[in-house]
Amino acid sequence: MLNLYSPLPSTYPLSFRNFRVKMSSLVVQACAGPLSPLPESRTVLGVGGVGVDILATVDSYPNPDDKIRSTSLKVQGGGNAGNALTCAARLGLDARLISKIADDAQGRGILEELQADSVDTSFLVVSKDGNSPFTYIIVDNETKTRTCIHTPGFPPMIPDDLSKSNLSAALNGVRLLYSDVRLHETAIVIAKEANCMGIPMLIDAEKKREGLDDLLNLTDYVVCSAKFPQAWTEASSIPNALVCMLLKLPKVKFVIVTLGEDGCLMLERCLGAEGVQSEESDADSQYESMKQKRDRNKSIPTCISSNQLQLSAEGIGVMNGRFYLGTAEKIPPSELVDTTGAGDAFIGAVLYAICANMPPEKMLTFAAQVAAASCRALGARTGLPHRADPRLAPFLH
Repeated sequence: MLNLYSPLPSTYPLSFRNFRVKMSSLVVQACAGPLSPLPESRTVLGVGGVGVDILATVDSYPNPDDKIRSTSLKVQGGGNAGNALTCAARLGLDARLISKIADDAQGRGILEELQADSVDTSFLVVSKDGNSPFTYIIVDNETKTRTCIHTPGFPPMIPDDLSKSNLSAALNGVRLLYSDVRLHETAIVIAKEANCMGIPMLIDAEKKREGLDDLLNLTDYVVCSAKFPQAWTEASSIPNALVCMLLKLPKVKFVIVTLGEDGCLMLERCLGAEGVQSEESDADSQYESMKQKRDRNKSIPTCISSNQLQLSAEGIGVMNGRFYLGTAEKIPPSELVDTTGAGDAFIGAVLYAICANMPPEKMLTFAAQVAAASCRALGARTGLPHRADPRLAPFLH
C-alpha cells in the first residue's frame, strides 16, 4: 500500500512525485474539509535584500588550502526579503517587494524567479550599471550547517531611488510592512510613512545593523535570531532580554526569538485587561518551567503558553506579558537537507499568521511547520511549501 507521507528516494521520477503531492493534498482535504478562506486584507510590502544564491553541497567543510568537490550545486534567488516574500506569496498573500538590482544576468534571473512566484516586482529599482547581489553558500552535509559569503549589490539603494508617487502606490492597501534591515535608509523612509498611515510593521532583527535601532522604534513586531536579544540588551539570558526589549520598545506587541532545533520563544505584551490578575514571575524560572512541560515524544510542532505575568527588568521597569514556547518539528536526519533560509520561511509564515489573525499558539506551530518544510530541500526557496501542501492543512482549517 502506498504511504502518501513517507519520504521518497531521489531516484523516483518527478511525475510520480507530483502525483503523490496532488493525491496527498486531496486526501487531507477530503478528510478535513476545504481550507479556510484567505485573509481579506492580505497585501504585504517587503523592503530589503534580494540576490542570487550559489549553493554547493560538500561532504564536510574544507580546511584552509584544501581542494574538494561539491556533491551538488544549485543556483537560485535569495536574500532575506526575497525569500520571506516568496514564502508569503506561496502561502497566498499578495506580496510586493522594494529592493534594487542591476541590469545584469543575475538581476534578470532574480526578477524572473520572483515573478514566477507571483511576487509583485513593479517597485524594484533596476540600475543600468553595477552588479546585483549574490552569495556563495557552502552546505556541510556532515554538520547540516551552511557558510555564507555575500557580495553586496552596487550601486546601493538610496531613498531618492523611490519617488513619492511610487512610495504611495507601494503602500496603497498594504496590511503589513516587513523589513530585513537591509537598505536601511530607504526602509526608514518607508516605515515612517507606513506609521503615518497606521500600517503595522514587522522587523527581522538578525543582528546589529546600521539603522536597526531607528526601525525598532517604529515597528510593531520583531522576529530575531538566537544571539540578537542578549547582544542588543546585554541581559543575562534570552528570557530576560525579551523582557528588556519590550520595556525599551513600547510600540512592540510581541518579540519572537528563533532557536533552531530548540524551537522558538515569544513574549507578548498584555495590556492588563480588567479583572485579569498578573502573577509576579521571574522570566528565567518561567522559561525553565515551560521547558519541563514539553512533550519530547511529539515530532510535530507544539506550543506551551504561560499565564499572564508581571515581569520586570532591573533599572528599566515592569510590564505585563505572556510567554509562548514553540517547539520545532523533529526532522529525521535522512530528510534534513539544508537549513539555508529557514528563518526567512519562519518569517514568511508569521506574516501570513498576522494577516490571518492567528492566535500565538497557532502562529508559532504553523511557522515552525513551514520552516521545517523548507529544510527538506537544497536552497532557501526550493522547499518552501505552497498553501495547498498537505502538511499545512491542519493549520489552515
